[in-house]
Amino acid sequence: METKISPLSLVDPAARIGDGVVIGPFCVVGPDVTLGAGTCLKSHVVITGVTTVGSNNCFWPNCVIGGDPQDISWQDSDTEIVIGDNNCFREGVTVNRGAEKEDGITRIGNQNLFMANSHIAHNCRIFNNVILVNGVLLGGHVHVHDNAIVSGNSVVHHFSTVGRLSFISGGCRVPHDIPPFMLAAGSDNPELKTINIVGMRRAGISNSTIEVVKEAFRLLYLRNRPLSEVHQHFDDTLEGVIPMEL
Repeated sequence: METKISPLSLVDPAARIGDGVVIGPFCVVGPDVTLGAGTCLKSHVVITGVTTVGSNNCFWPNCVIGGDPQDISWQDSDTEIVIGDNNCFREGVTVNRGAEKEDGITRIGNQNLFMANSHIAHNCRIFNNVILVNGVLLGGHVHVHDNAIVSGNSVVHHFSTVGRLSFISGGCRVPHDIPPFMLAAGSDNPELKTINIVGMRRAGISNSTIEVVKEAFRLLYLRNRPLSEVHQHFDDTLEGVIPMEL
């Protein structure tokens, strides 16, 4: 594959550029950047800092990747961003590199879609097949697990976890963790409304497993049963065998 770099872009000679990378006009790529094979920078993209990008990622105009963390405790150290493969960063997406806390790395997995003007703060971890819709803001140290969807203009408080296959509706202010498989809605401190049946079916989870999750939701969130009691209920009904899909 032929690598194509526009003469109108500034690419540091020390940057590591893989086969088939396309860098359009008016981009800036710093010296400590690695771009994997087949990655495309459309135009007006800035990738800086110690940033490692895998294969076949696409960055649309006005993305800024690898900027300093917006954390006043940061000490100007060589913290990092590590990005996997086949991700799409639409217009105006910003991803900050890690602060010194934890391992100092902002991590993004594979096959994620970050829609226009979404923001991923320092030390976040995004797993795989995640969708952040337009205008989503993630605070520092947020973890978003596989197949989760965060809808437009929602804000997730720092150190929160968004569980696997969960769905957060638009315009939410999320100050707490969202458990796996849940559907959360409500602009202020969103409530867990039900389970994300549509998302689970799309992911190929069987109806029998969906019924198990539905029963767990009913006991925990509708009947407010103690967690120990719910554990015992499923130990009895499932005979200790947890569905592999969970």
